[in-house]
Amino acid sequence: MKTILLASSALALSLGLSALAAPAAAQQACAFRGALDEAYCDANRDMVADAPTDPSKLRDPSTIVFTYTPVEDPALYASQFRPFLDYLGKCTGKRAVYFQVTSNAAQVEAMRSGRLHVAGFSTGPTAFAVNLAGAIPFAVKGDASGYESYKVVMLVRADSPYQTLADLRGKRVAHTSATSNSGNLAPRAFFPGLGLKPDQDYQVLYSGGHDRSVMGVNAGDYDAAPVASDVWTRMVARGQVKRENFRVIWESEPFPTSGFALAHDLRPELAEKIRQCFLDYRFPEQMARDLGGNDRFWPATYAEQWAPVRAVADAVNAPYNRAAFDAESRRELEAEARKRAQSQPAAPTHVAPTGAAPATPKP
Repeated sequence: MKTILLASSALALSLGLSALAAPAAAQQACAFRGALDEAYCDANRDMVADAPTDPSKLRDPSTIVFTYTPVEDPALYASQFRPFLDYLGKCTGKRAVYFQVTSNAAQVEAMRSGRLHVAGFSTGPTAFAVNLAGAIPFAVKGDASGYESYKVVMLVRADSPYQTLADLRGKRVAHTSATSNSGNLAPRAFFPGLGLKPDQDYQVLYSGGHDRSVMGVNAGDYDAAPVASDVWTRMVARGQVKRENFRVIWESEPFPTSGFALAHDLRPELAEKIRQCFLDYRFPEQMARDLGGNDRFWPATYAEQWAPVRAVADAVNAPYNRAAFDAESRRELEAEARKRAQSQPAAPTHVAPTGAAPATPKP
């Protein structure tokens, strides 16, 4: 299994903003699109893009390109999904490679532009992928008891005085990103009804990711953070943080976790083969441990499993449209630029040798 690296979301965005303005030739005349971009049609009203009606536009690639949400370290997932991609190649009779992305925007754009055939999108960005990139969710992770879900949990340090949401008034709380379901939209939908309004009752600071929020609370950079419970649990299992260092002061009802989606324009026979390969697969022991005890994929649809996610977005008037995507893309680029700037070594300062006379300025 080979890994392809998309090194910069800046590159993805520069390609993506032009690609998201679909050429007129790609704009299908159709009676119904729903929330889909004008490049797609939803004649059967199942909330996802229909396959192209022109057979010449259906794709049957010799290499299947896959990626997984960069909600944590992207390189980590390239290793974790290696056994699955080896299997997928054998199951489909095609080569399967991992395409490493560094941001949600880059991942959505890669699907939109045709560089991705299958991808695991995190909960919120799944809706962007459906509406803007023609992604068709078909599976979620799970175990023998059913598909995996997660809760939004509000984390504080165990040694902090905070016991309830009301205790966070006037404090610094890390949200992950503006379009994250668990890291931003769900808290904005739920907390006001519980007497706590983000931005008004506490200061919102965007961390750039669930793992960064967890680490920030652990380090004392933030007083609290709403995060996806599955990400936090995996970080504890890997030893990145200690469970006893945290306290959960609130949790939500369950949401679906990352959704695995196909490009809408794959040949139907290939799309069905990939679906079946996913559903037949059982994770090897190490992969199951890495992915929170999940050992298989379960079938899923966007209309059913993502209904609570869409309800949250509707509640806070945060549609998964192009304007919201562009705004989030800019935020991701700015965050990446800040991260690069912080990682640059400081310029060396010249210090004159001990006893040396100071330099005389030139006239």
